[in-house]
Parts: sequence; structure tokens; C-alpha cells
Amino acid sequence: MDLQEKSLPEITIKAFVLGVVLSMVLGAANAYLGLFAGMTVSASIPAAVVSMGVLRLFRQSNILENNIVQTAASAGESLAAGVIFTLPALVIMGFWKEFNFFWVTIIAAFGGLLGVLFTIPLRRSLIVEGNLQFPEGIATAEVLKTGQRGGAGIIHIAVASVAGALFKVGAKGIGFWPETVEGARRIGGSIAYFGSNLSPALLSVGYIVGLNIAILIFLGGVVNWFIAIPICAAFTDWPVYPQGHELAGEAIYSIEFAGRLWSTRTRYLGVGAMLIGGLWTILQMRKSLISGVISGLKAYKSVEAGHVVLERTEKDMHMKWILLLIIASIVPLFLVYETFVGDIRVTIPMALIMLIAGFVFSAVAGYMAGLVGSSNNPISGVTIATVVVSSLLLLFLMGKGTENGPPAAIIIGSVVCCAAAIAGDTMQDLKAGHIVGATPWKQQVMEMVGTIAGALVIAPVLMLLYKAYGFKGQPDAGPDALIAVQANLMASVSKGVFSGNLPWVYVFIGMGIAVALIMLDLHLASIGSTFRTPVLAVAIGIYLPLELAVPIFAGGLIHHAVGKFHRHENTPAEYIEESGRNGLLFASGLITGEALMGILLAIPIILLKQFDISLPFFDIDNAFAKLLNLLSLTPSFTVPIGAILGTVLLVGVAYWLYRISHGVSRN
Repeated sequence: MDLQEKSLPEITIKAFVLGVVLSMVLGAANAYLGLFAGMTVSASIPAAVVSMGVLRLFRQSNILENNIVQTAASAGESLAAGVIFTLPALVIMGFWKEFNFFWVTIIAAFGGLLGVLFTIPLRRSLIVEGNLQFPEGIATAEVLKTGQRGGAGIIHIAVASVAGALFKVGAKGIGFWPETVEGARRIGGSIAYFGSNLSPALLSVGYIVGLNIAILIFLGGVVNWFIAIPICAAFTDWPVYPQGHELAGEAIYSIEFAGRLWSTRTRYLGVGAMLIGGLWTILQMRKSLISGVISGLKAYKSVEAGHVVLERTEKDMHMKWILLLIIASIVPLFLVYETFVGDIRVTIPMALIMLIAGFVFSAVAGYMAGLVGSSNNPISGVTIATVVVSSLLLLFLMGKGTENGPPAAIIIGSVVCCAAAIAGDTMQDLKAGHIVGATPWKQQVMEMVGTIAGALVIAPVLMLLYKAYGFKGQPDAGPDALIAVQANLMASVSKGVFSGNLPWVYVFIGMGIAVALIMLDLHLASIGSTFRTPVLAVAIGIYLPLELAVPIFAGGLIHHAVGKFHRHENTPAEYIEESGRNGLLFASGLITGEALMGILLAIPIILLKQFDISLPFFDIDNAFAKLLNLLSLTPSFTVPIGAILGTVLLVGVAYWLYRISHGVSRN
């Protein structure tokens, strides 16, 4: 029987409890990782794997229960990103002296609930009728289906999961190779930079999304790192570095300079491109958005009148409950604004901005998750756009000299960030549910349950981390302060608007790039080209570090090479389908292993930090240098042993993925 036709228990007691527990655990782990390393790890696939392992201990369990567990669990991780990218900015700016459990929980819980509610009317247009890939949703569904039916497919996931986990341990846990390989050199007055993250998971994301999107993401990185940064460097005075920084030292300082230009200037090209790209996406989606809402209302009325009986797999939450819950979520958020701003003339516009921006950017986040997955969804870019627009409107309402203006913009941004983060995760989960035959309204309910569970644990974790380490950007930040990249960026943007020193030139140039891409995409559509240039994919590449775009591009090339191989060999359709499934399972396994290990490593990171011990434990390059010193050898140049080892291993994984994807025997 097809999965879509089955009616199995979904929200059971064991699935509910496990989903809530995993939401709290994964949310707490990712809160630390996000503040410590600047990024979080998607929890959908790891939660699915953990669920299958735990629920098999019971006499009866099924694929829909496992899907419900991962739906709730992944909400905690996504909500963590929404909170840590924004609320620490209030402490960094000195507006908050500490994290208050009540206020943090209110902002996180109701902001996240809005993200779920805003995406429900879009499910049909983006998932059922749309042609978006939702790579992590597809990967999660494949993991669930393979775990359900067992057989040879589970071997691909298991082997790849072990490989992905070992790769993460080798880099982050032990230190045999770095997580990122990068180099830069000064050329005249300019700079040349290249870097790549050694991540099998990112390679797999590129394989799943395909060559078109992978090219566009990489193209965005090229625009920023190969064009914008070198031009910017040529017209910027280089920092004065200490004497004797030639050879390896020069590369280190050049990388640092390139990163500084990216974080303080050229990154805002992506912000400008996302502003226009987001508005254009909404303009393009306006019919789908409106029809989604209208069709939801019509379906509700038809079902209530008894004229239509919807299939179980097409039943969303009733529109009446959606509207009531949206209103119920706005009220406490309005009270938050009124408490911290204290001016009803400003509070009402803030609530309206939050409501409009929350819906618009939740839709955009859902769309972007369909392009690149929720792990690589640049939620911080969406939030920056919200903070910029909110700051400009608040500047008009409150005046330039107000002290509450920047924090008010951050509070709006925090709600929108939580909503957008949960929206992207919700669409990924609903995509997985659509594939395995889940009931949409039950997933939507569990998404809310997971959001509330995650919100309850986020505030205590933030309070603990703040008291233990503090955040960089504070005047009294110590050497062990957490970096909090996105929160510092939000604080800089909001203060920059009110002080007048935001790099608007780069924002406007980014807008111009977006307009050019839109015109090119319209032209390609008019001539019927299969290659398109959706502006948000390029904006993502501009905004993200180049190191993330490179392995995604490599994965897209592997996908293309496999297709070209099959076309050249005239492979029968059934073998192409089997090969594609094996490749997808293997890619899903790589994501599973790396994501699981990335979360598990958060535990020793937190524990060892108390004893001034940090991961990784070992540095292969330092060990090699000490060995040469013992042997009285002094080479004229340094050999990056770890970088070479990690690169070779990643190339091996890439070739392995290629062979699995087309290596089906036809004997």
C-alpha cells in the first residue's frame, strides 16, 4: 500500500514526549553552537534518526510517529537560531542588563507560533503545487522511508552517516584537519581570497538542490569575494601589521583583512539584494499567497457546510483557528512593545510592522528553504532587512536622538527572526510529511508544541551562557566571551541607522544587482531557458561566506555529472531512478552523520569549557612542525598538512557520492 493511502497513529503519547524532549535538548545545544560558532545545525534528520532508534524499542511504532517526532524536535533548533541571532544584541547594546525568563519566552514562543501560522496557507502553493526542492525535507523523508522499509537502502544511510560523523569528529573533535581551508594574498593594493568549508553535509546539499541553484549561490560568492572585496581593498588603507609577517603571517593577516571587509562592508551587498529579492519574491508569489489564503477559507467553508470531504493528507488546520491564534499571539507581543517603549504612538506602528514583516518574511523564508534548505537559509539576512526597515520607520516616528530606537528595532527583528526561522523549518517538515503521507494539521500542531517547548528552555540557556562567558561587543567582554556574530551585526545595523553611519552605498549597490538579476531572469523565462536566475539564490551567495558556497557548488557539479553519465550511457529509466534514490540516500546519510555529531559535540564543548579546555584537542600542523624541529629540519616553506588531508578526504567523499549515484549494476 502506498504511504499516502495509509492512516496510521501519528500524535501518540510516546511520540509527543520524545518530540518535546528532543526539541528542548537540540534547542539548547544549538543555542550554544550558534553563539559560539555563528551557525546552527539542522535537527530534522538527526531527530528522525534518533526517533527511529528510540521508538523501535516499543512494540508498535510507525513512520508517521517518527515524522511527528522530527517535526516537533526540529522546531527547537530553528527557534534557537531566531533567538540567539537577535536578543543578545539587547545585552550587547546595554539595553538589557540580563535575560529575563518571562520576556525572552514571550518573544520566542509567540514569534515562533506566528511563523507556523503564517506558513499554513502557503503549504499547497509552495509544497504541493510548487517545484521547489526543499532538500532537507526530501532528505528527511528518504531517511524515514528507508528506516521504515529497511533493506539495502538503510545501508547507504548508515554507511554515509558514519562517514559524515567521523568527518566531523576528525575536524571539530580531534583536529586532524580544519573545518575550513582558506588562503589570501595581497596583490598590489588589492587582495585575492579563496576558501572552502570541508563539509560533506554542504556537498550533499549541493547534490540535492542541483546545478542551477548551486551555480547561483556560488556566483553570489564570486560577486562578493572575487570582485567586491578586491575592489574595496584597493580603495582601503590596509591595517599596519607587525614586522615579520611575511610568508604564513601574510596569509593570516590577509584573510583577516578580507573577513573584516566582508563583515563591515560588502556583506551589505547581500542585504540590499535580499531587500529587493524578498520584495520581488513576494510580488511574484502574490497570487499564490492570496489564492492560498482564499483557498484555505473556501476549503474551511466547504468542509463546514459538508460539501467537500478532504483527504486526510490534505487537511490543514482550520482557518478559523489560524486567525484566532494569530490574534492571540499579537496581544502579548504588543504588551512587550508597550512595556519597553512606553509610547502608544510608537507601539501601534511597531505591532503593525511586526505583523506585516512577519508574514512577508515568513513566506520568503519558506521559499528560500525550498531553494537551499533550512540549514543554509540566511535568516539573519532577512532579519537585517527587517531591522533596517523598522529602524527607518522608527527613526521617522521617534527622532534621531532617542535611545529606545535601536532596541525597539531589535525587538521587532527578534519576533520576525523567530517567525522566519520557524517558517523555513515548518515548510521543510511539511514537505517531508507530504512525501510520507502525514496529516498536515497534526504536523502543524506538533510544530507549535515543539516551538513552545524550545522557548521554555532557550531563556535559561541564554542566562547561563551570558553569566558564564558574556558576549563579544560588550565593553567588559572577557577573552572567553562568545562571538555572537549575528547579534553584533544586528546591534551595528540598528545603531547605524539612528546614528547615520550605515554603509548605504553597499546596500544600494546590492539593490542594483538584484534588479539586474530580475531582468535577466525575466529574459531567460521569455526565451524558455531551463537555466534561471532567481534573485534570492544569488543574494544568499553574496551574503554568506564564500567557504559555504564552494562545497554546495561542488555538490551541484556531482549531480550534473551523474545526469550526464546516464545520458551518455543511455541508461534505462528504472536504473536512473534507482541510482538517483541511492545517491539521495547517501547524501542524506552524510547530512545525518555530520548533523548528529555536530550536536553531540556541543556537550563536550560546554563541559570542557569549564576547565579551560577547548575542542579540537589536536593540531596536526603544530605536531608536524614540532616533529621537524626534533629532527633539526627547517623547511623554507610550511606545508598545511591538515588542509591537504581534509581536502583529499572530502574529494574522496565526493567521488564516493558520485559512484553511489551512478554505480547501479545492469547485469
